[in-house]
Amino acid sequence: MSTYADRLAALRDELARRRLDGFVVPLTDEHMSEYVGAYAQRLAWLTGFEGSAGTAVVLPEAAAIFTDGRYTLQVREQVSADQWSYQSVPETSVSAWLKAHAPKGGRIGYDPWLHTKGWVDAASKALAARGAELVAVETNPIDAVWADQPLPSNARLVVQPDDLAGQSAAAKRADVAEWLDAQGADAVVLSALDSIAWAFNVRGADVSRTPVALAYALVNADATADLFVDPEKVDETISAHLGNSVRVQPRSAFAGALDSLKGKTVSVDPDRAVAAIFNRLNAAGATLSEARDPTVLPKAIKNQAEIAGTTAAHIRDGAAVTRFLHWIDTVAAQGGQDELTAAAQLEAFRAETGVLKDLSFDTISGAGPNGAVVHYRVSEKTVLPIEPGSLYLVDSGGQYADGTTDITRTVPIGEPTAEMKDRFTRVLKGHIALARAIFPQGTRGGQLDTLARQYLWEVGLDYAHGTGHGVGAYLSVHEGPQRIAQPSGGQAGGDEPLRAGMILSNEPGYYKTGAYGIRIENLVLVEDRAVEGAEKKLLGFHTITLAPIDRRLVDLSLMSLAEREWLNAYHARVRREISPLIPADVQGWLEQATAPL
Repeated sequence: MSTYADRLAALRDELARRRLDGFVVPLTDEHMSEYVGAYAQRLAWLTGFEGSAGTAVVLPEAAAIFTDGRYTLQVREQVSADQWSYQSVPETSVSAWLKAHAPKGGRIGYDPWLHTKGWVDAASKALAARGAELVAVETNPIDAVWADQPLPSNARLVVQPDDLAGQSAAAKRADVAEWLDAQGADAVVLSALDSIAWAFNVRGADVSRTPVALAYALVNADATADLFVDPEKVDETISAHLGNSVRVQPRSAFAGALDSLKGKTVSVDPDRAVAAIFNRLNAAGATLSEARDPTVLPKAIKNQAEIAGTTAAHIRDGAAVTRFLHWIDTVAAQGGQDELTAAAQLEAFRAETGVLKDLSFDTISGAGPNGAVVHYRVSEKTVLPIEPGSLYLVDSGGQYADGTTDITRTVPIGEPTAEMKDRFTRVLKGHIALARAIFPQGTRGGQLDTLARQYLWEVGLDYAHGTGHGVGAYLSVHEGPQRIAQPSGGQAGGDEPLRAGMILSNEPGYYKTGAYGIRIENLVLVEDRAVEGAEKKLLGFHTITLAPIDRRLVDLSLMSLAEREWLNAYHARVRREISPLIPADVQGWLEQATAPL
């Protein structure tokens, strides 16, 4: 089908054939993943939207696409207003829209392998108020009309060595078994892909930019486990690594295994497991115990081996980014370069480390007005040249066996305007305020978010994204449960208490639509803080990302002495750690780029 209008029409025909009056299309997979394999990119295939979060609803006479503030501009550029109405989350929701627009008495389809139980309950309630019903489909109707839908990846699993993982897989399963005993449960379902990769000390290549494999797992109270993964992914090395306590079964056998758990008490995470898992267990006669996946918190709290690996990865990655910033200053500034060539050059510098496994996400390479698109993805259709008088924003990261990186830098091409410097400095002041924060144990990320926004708020400015997300250890670049974000639309922001060992981003920004974008992002490690005379345990952040922050965009009149001292000390660390890893000509440039203010 050559056009998105054709695809929408084909889906409507398929829905009519199935006697459905609508269908909900989320951007996720059977594991509630943020980033999904090509086979699960149903939303992009149907609408053209290439963001990493969104949902569509198709009715016989209407269709809507739901995105949050990060994608306000992108969705309008990629999705036709002739076929789709744009809906902003959290101002509205899929459930609220269906309550207002679903045909009275209608049957709205959903794929129970792509939604949580909570979403199903909310949508069912909303539709009931309309006199309509939510109907689970046996097979996804998009798959029926997507003729060239890719097959799921068959890439093999690889072992994540214990010296990088910091704990054996057997020890992790023993910890889960101890947790199950305390819960009074016989088994726990692990369906989040990063949870499975972490728990079994394996990595995969089934999802672009995230080193995970398509799999499910059941971990039992006796510390044995069933790993449901396609057999072609498992070689002798993996079999030996998993050992006799892990039974490997085909991924397709997972649903049937749930059917066999009659009389068992099974723990399932309602935020990470899809509705179909709950449905199968209930139908089988299992007793369900709803609780957070027991690997989530241990995965988020990095051990000493993971911290050491991530630190090494950031020094290596920082050297590659520093070489790139030198290239921007000396080559791109002369003209003839664009967003695509710059992104390719940055990846080349990372690849020259010799140990790059993948990028951690598609590089956001935004020149001028494209920098104002928060999650911009450069393409041949949208590419802009890097031109004098503009700002260039680059948000990128690498996947290395010892760590995952994520960094954003904003660079002036030529002389920045006074407004650019003012906005950049306010973003920098917020970044520094968060980096310097000391806070009591038990503090939530949401309680710290204001620190990063305060200097923008002073002049009536803000940004429409969270300030910080968790980051995995050679896993997902977006990892929960830790966040630094405001509550939004009745939903909790960063509501998880921060704990020593967690890694988060610190990334305030400012975006002027049609003109430029600014973001300064480093990753930070939560660590214990010793303060003389303190009456409670304190925590703080240690910045682990190392690359220059552009001094030419700093308005010194807005900076306090303490803020200047922080930036000077940070740049001294950058020089000390990065200089030995870069060529002599880049060392000279780095000396100037990190000179004290």
